Amino acid sequence: MVKAKKSIVKFVIDCTQPVDDKVLDVAQFEKYLHDRIKINGKTGQLAGSNVVISRDRTKLTVASPAELGFSKRQLKYLSKRYLKKQQLKEYMRVVASSK
Repeated sequence: MVKAKKSIVKFVIDCTQPVDDKVLDVAQFEKYLHDRIKINGKTGQLAGSNVVISRDRTKLTVASPAELGFSKRQLKYLSKRYLKKQQLKEYMRVVASSK
């Protein structure tokens, strides 16, 4: 019997424009997400649940196993909270490039 390959859901947050304008620091944003993403109702559970946050110069990628049920909605909510905390919410907004 062959095991099925586990599917992974990837979400990409593109911060190219704010980073080029030197308004947003991707490293701080990554740390904020790492500290606040909830898995099964608890924060700080990323290592045990195989959720991976990776970044390059202008993009953050959040990869999660599909059976975990991680949602785009949570990322959008946390992104808005981060912008509010950094007092940038009046100047930027979070928009999905495609659904």
